[in-house]
Amino acid sequence: MSNVLRSRSRRVVALIALAALLALGAAAWVAHTARALDVPWREVARAPWRAAQLARGVNPAPVALRLPPAQPLSAMATLGRALFYDRALSASGRMSCASCHDPANGYNPPPGSAAVMFGGAQLRTPGLRPPPSLAYLYRQRPFSIGPDNEEHETTPAAQLRAAIAPNARAAKLASDPAAAAANRVPQGGLFWDGRADSLQAQASGPLFNPAEMDAGSPQRVARILRDSALAAQFVQLFGPRIFDDAQRVVGEALFAIARYQFEDPSFHAFDSKYDSWLQGKAKLSPQEMRGYLAFTDPRRGNCAACHIAAPSADGLPPLFTDDQYEALGVPRNPAIAANRDAAFFDLGLCGPVRRDLSAQQRYCGMFLTPTLRNAARRPVFFHNGVYHELRQVLEFYAWRDTRPQRIYPHDARGRVLRFDDLPPADRANVDRVDAPFGRASGAAPALDARARRDLVAFLRTLDDGWRAPPR
Repeated sequence: MSNVLRSRSRRVVALIALAALLALGAAAWVAHTARALDVPWREVARAPWRAAQLARGVNPAPVALRLPPAQPLSAMATLGRALFYDRALSASGRMSCASCHDPANGYNPPPGSAAVMFGGAQLRTPGLRPPPSLAYLYRQRPFSIGPDNEEHETTPAAQLRAAIAPNARAAKLASDPAAAAANRVPQGGLFWDGRADSLQAQASGPLFNPAEMDAGSPQRVARILRDSALAAQFVQLFGPRIFDDAQRVVGEALFAIARYQFEDPSFHAFDSKYDSWLQGKAKLSPQEMRGYLAFTDPRRGNCAACHIAAPSADGLPPLFTDDQYEALGVPRNPAIAANRDAAFFDLGLCGPVRRDLSAQQRYCGMFLTPTLRNAARRPVFFHNGVYHELRQVLEFYAWRDTRPQRIYPHDARGRVLRFDDLPPADRANVDRVDAPFGRASGAAPALDARARRDLVAFLRTLDDGWRAPPR
């Protein structure tokens, strides 16, 4: 063999060896990145650049969010702010809107709260449900039952969810999953059962509820306001004869509270770490990133199917809810006084508080999907406050179908009492289809212990008030 051929052979061998080393290095990188992100290696290999960005905690597709404008409060909203903190309107003289919606806690109930709040004249009357957060309601739609709203799925940031694992639209009504395209989906409204269509109507409920502020009558409220330091503001805004009509006084007061919630930036701050990450201004930690990927993975958490994580088509930041209703079958909470009656059931859309849908049995047991913003600050979870930690919430999602004996009580024979907070006739409404549900008893849960810890870390990135650490 000539020297030329030998030289060429050596070069070919060297190139093959180099290619083999590069391939081994690439395979090792793919395997390492897949372990770091806790995703299958095929998905890393399919989108290596995005995977590399995510592994660094970087958003591979930063967006410009259209945030609410920051501006001084109007005179109406300024009055509403004073009313929001006014305890004199309550029967006890010790309860205001802020008592159940703590501004320092994401407008959730105060830290350490029980499953329900106590109100009435002596603050001893228990409520039926824990107060939802008042934050991020400025874009809430009125209640309706109609076709599933696909707006959330046509977003320019859909690639965020598809960076590693695409996020499919989940069926919303478990009672009719085969007809998802034609589902008539309950959506919108305020409270756990959507019975109020405006912030003004929402504020009226707690004001006159005997288990909450228990303000009595509009006449009593009007008299208190007429004799208060706020009377001059009422006259300035509504005229000298405002106090001649008690109903009008209360209506204007409630509207002022609504304006305060709409105008004050603290009710929709959008200053979480996740908001900064969406805009490319922050990096998620490895654990937070794994949690994000589990959150958006339709085979595991599938959380983003109901808690929308991507901005809207016109750049509005996500509210982490689709405003729709689900029957999840959470266990009964014996700490709620009404549940001492074994024949009592809180059926959400079907009552007992809401009455107009009581005949619509396919909606019984359904409650509004809440925002997950500031969820890590909530002292209680779900419509009955049965859980007090995010860890317990994620265990419920992981184990409800796969380990029901860990979730529900047992009868005298040791049988698991699944869906014990719903009457048997309404248990067919419980979602058994959407991940992470739908797995057989004894099967591996969609969310293992590590994934649940990662999800908790990600959910904490949704808390308001994040500040970048100093460099």
